[in-house]
Amino acid sequence: MTDPDQRKRLAELEKRIDAFKAKDAPKPHQEEHYSQAQLAWRMVIELVAGLMIGFGMGYGLDWLLGTMPVFLVLFTFLGFAAGIKTMLRSAEEIQKTKQAAEAAGEAETREGDERTKDGD
Repeated sequence: MTDPDQRKRLAELEKRIDAFKAKDAPKPHQEEHYSQAQLAWRMVIELVAGLMIGFGMGYGLDWLLGTMPVFLVLFTFLGFAAGIKTMLRSAEEIQKTKQAAEAAGEAETREGDERTKDGD
């Protein structure tokens, strides 16, 4: 017969094993793919929006001043540069978020390893 203390310890051990198995379980591929596609579309939209705004401003100035291709080309390039800058800023934001999540995961792993070494 086993005493209640041993059963309690066995139940705690099973919970810890299940927690480690759940942590190492692969993420569903479909969810990750969807989030990556969403980020890609966000960047494409930012680039196209910069181009369109620059094009519109340049066309408007050319129409008002009667200098048809000058401001159109200039502001289209400026819109392209603004779109690229916005895309890079978004990529940096995404990278920081991903690094923070990885650092949090590593901290949890280290904490779990220390508990294992202590015999808890």
